[in-house]
Amino acid sequence: MTTIASASDLSMPSKTKDCSSSKRLRVAFAGTPEFAAVSLEALISQQEALNIDIVAVYTQPDRKAGRGQKLSASAVKQVALAHDIAVEQPLTFKKSSSEGLVARETLRSYQPDVMIVAAYGLILPIGVLTTPTYGCLNIHASLLPRWRGAAPIHRALLAGDSETGITIMQMDKGLDTGDMIYKISAPIEADDTAASLHDKMAELGATAIITVLKDLPHYQAQAIAQDDSQANYAEKLVKTEGEIDWTQSATIIERQIRGLTPWPGAYTFLAGQRVKILASLPVNPSQQTNQPAGTVISVGRKAILVACGKQVSKKENTEQSATTLAITQLQFAGGKPMTAEQICHGNQLNDGDQFTADLK
Repeated sequence: MTTIASASDLSMPSKTKDCSSSKRLRVAFAGTPEFAAVSLEALISQQEALNIDIVAVYTQPDRKAGRGQKLSASAVKQVALAHDIAVEQPLTFKKSSSEGLVARETLRSYQPDVMIVAAYGLILPIGVLTTPTYGCLNIHASLLPRWRGAAPIHRALLAGDSETGITIMQMDKGLDTGDMIYKISAPIEADDTAASLHDKMAELGATAIITVLKDLPHYQAQAIAQDDSQANYAEKLVKTEGEIDWTQSATIIERQIRGLTPWPGAYTFLAGQRVKILASLPVNPSQQTNQPAGTVISVGRKAILVACGKQVSKKENTEQSATTLAITQLQFAGGKPMTAEQICHGNQLNDGDQFTADLK
């Protein structure tokens, strides 16, 4: 992992003051899922070393979850309660509503010096962003300005990026458009899934925000504006993105499987029944075929070989022979996940079977 240095010739945020004195920094934390909880846990454990007090935690209201649809506290709320930290769960901060006005006043009452935001899920108006002395800092799981938006980890995998990282950003009213005060990168490994990369980015995010809080004025003084011309957006995932189009190249499909694991998951259909594709091997360019896309070429103990679409050579802009994908784990409708070896010993899949799109 390497730290990406920020330019140092930009002006310091207007509210930046010297926080290197003995006065403890009052920190409000806003986040909801496990990604944010990892940073909160790290900050709690480092309060004395960082000379900070976490005075309040903001998180989304409890949601119904599971088969029983019981109200469930967010991962961040669970951490906060375990450490006896005040928890706030406003529905809105909009000043057009009475609840929003109360939420703003409550935040002011905590007298925060800085608010740390990580996957909170609630829009923070400018009136909230300017409440803390040093503003609001966002822990974003990409190397901005690449992959602004809701699903940066998944989109990086789907696009075949070779690296990603964490950006600590000074929040403004735009969608992940604020000045970057610290960036740290990490490689995307060939076997990374959205789940494994999420965990890596959660840990890296915790490390990054601790680094920044060790000398906040220094990093804010080095803030650099994003180049909007280089920006792209990580749109929120939808379930239908999981359906495999076997006419795509094996490279694209393999990224789809990793990028959508565990949710929404990659899937296809066999005789009208949904089949989840849980894992596959890296694409072997030398394994090519003349079989129609979606055809099961062979059911082996190590992998199930499936015909995919043709790979286009970027250098020559020409189509090559059809590619193949080696599936190592899948799940039939109503069944449990099965390895290629388990499937090979059964009779649910045979050479020559055809994976298709939804026929409904």
